[in-house]
Amino acid sequence: MTDMHATTILLVRRNGRVAMAGDGQVTFGQNMIIKQTARKVRCFDDGVVLAGFAGATADALTLFELFEEKLKHFRGNLLRAAVEMMREWRKDKYLRKLEAMLLLADIEHLLVLSGNGDVIEPDGDVAAIGSGGAYALAAARALLAHSGLEAEEIVREAMHIAADICVYTNHHLTVEVLNMDVEKTGLNA
Repeated sequence: MTDMHATTILLVRRNGRVAMAGDGQVTFGQNMIIKQTARKVRCFDDGVVLAGFAGATADALTLFELFEEKLKHFRGNLLRAAVEMMREWRKDKYLRKLEAMLLLADIEHLLVLSGNGDVIEPDGDVAAIGSGGAYALAAARALLAHSGLEAEEIVREAMHIAADICVYTNHHLTVEVLNMDVEKTGLNA
């Protein structure tokens, strides 16, 4: 049976705000769209942490559960929760077979977690994962450098650019925003 996969998740930090967007497309194999309105971006820890996934849906949801457990255990410490989650992900015989990537953020940190055991804090204020990630990343970097748009405006525009290019990305977006005062604002487009 063919895995469900492919997506684009983008994260941008600007002016004390962090915005994460994910498209809604779920593909089956390489040639069939089976869902257009999936929600691949979530808030955790009462809106203090954002998380998005790319990869096999069931695998990613399993990792979300594990991440949420670690985040609660380490009282909202994103870095510690991510490192400990990754340690368990790589050691456990079942978990290490999961095929997904996570993009995590709080107001201070942007993290990329891969199935290879990587916990990466990328340089700069933008990160992306998934099949359209490179397109969204390039668009967001250009918008950060050459516009005065706010974080959520940048993720929306960059995701629409990615959706115009990547066949595994659509225009149905879920956008979540963190403010410096850690007030959660959920925006759906």
